Amino acid sequence: MAPKNRFAEMLPEIAGWRQDFHENPELLFEVHRTAGRVAELCREFGCDEVTEGIGRTGVVVVIKGKTDTSGRVIGLRADMDALPIIEQTGVAYASKVPGKMHACGHDGHTSMLLGAAKYLAETRNFDGTAVLIFQPAEEGGGGGREMCADGMMDRWGIQEVYGMHNMPGIPVGHFAIRPGAMMAAADQFEITVTGKGGHAAKPHDCIDTTVVAAHIIVAMQTIASRGVDPLKQVVVSVCTVATDSTAHNVIPQVVKMKGTVRTMDFGVQDYVEGRVKAIAEGTAAALGAVAVVEYTRGYPVTVNAEANTEYAADVARAVSGQVDTNTAPLMGAEDFSFMLLERPGAYIFVGNGDTAMVHHPAYNFDDNAIPFGSSWYAGMVESRMPAA
Repeated sequence: MAPKNRFAEMLPEIAGWRQDFHENPELLFEVHRTAGRVAELCREFGCDEVTEGIGRTGVVVVIKGKTDTSGRVIGLRADMDALPIIEQTGVAYASKVPGKMHACGHDGHTSMLLGAAKYLAETRNFDGTAVLIFQPAEEGGGGGREMCADGMMDRWGIQEVYGMHNMPGIPVGHFAIRPGAMMAAADQFEITVTGKGGHAAKPHDCIDTTVVAAHIIVAMQTIASRGVDPLKQVVVSVCTVATDSTAHNVIPQVVKMKGTVRTMDFGVQDYVEGRVKAIAEGTAAALGAVAVVEYTRGYPVTVNAEANTEYAADVARAVSGQVDTNTAPLMGAEDFSFMLLERPGAYIFVGNGDTAMVHHPAYNFDDNAIPFGSSWYAGMVESRMPAA
């Protein structure tokens, strides 16, 4: 049980690509240098088709097997964008772009998929077509949604789609996956409470929006504690509260609150959206104020299809033999979920060892994970489309 020998040989080259991406991070859809380099390398590898500009700045790469009697098409996805964080790793290849860094390991994901692209273009030891998806704007921009909206799945005839993310805390060379809900839906809300401002010494002449907002915040905690089955995960968090006054003796006319909702079930997601609105509006009305709720659906629940989860786990076992197939779901969100809404597939974690957590300024992708990740990507193609 081990990664493919070819990836051990290629490790210095793949790590070089990764460290170059790390030095030159780009945000959201503005991944022009990264996407350009991906396209350039894939053309050098001899891939059959390289298409840029999908989902604004995404790249789709096609590699055909030696035969195509199966008619099967498997999609593999990696994300390319970085985060607006000031790096604190101290590595020699640290970000050269102030205020931007690859703090989530997307530089590693892109490089591992590039390694798989080079290997698959060399060997073509499969029967069908591999479609490699290099996606922009995972970090809040919905690049996966945009690539799907561009018709990617139908245009390239993708039948199954697989994605991977590194995970600190899991040993390098180990994998983790689960069927069903893997990561949460991430919605957000903004509540504007309008009352009647005035002098703090005369509260009876006012409708105190700070008190109204406080009641709304407390009441919203009953959504998780009293409204949702305790065996189903939900988080409702009010994260900012701002008034239109900064004076110590003024009751504000307006208070604005912002927050997030995380759910692992589509029905619970619908229920929570309704309750956030009902509680905010009803509580405000009971206290003489008015609440207006803007509720925005974000990334959907990331749901692994049962059969595809087992396919992904089988390949991980062949790569390392170390696979947790019942890993705990995470309340973080992932826009690979948009692709899983369109096609069956699975999302898997690969270990990044004992490093800082993702989205931390001291986080760094462990290049020793590259042979495992590249082997898994390539293995998904070869296992789902075995050579005729």
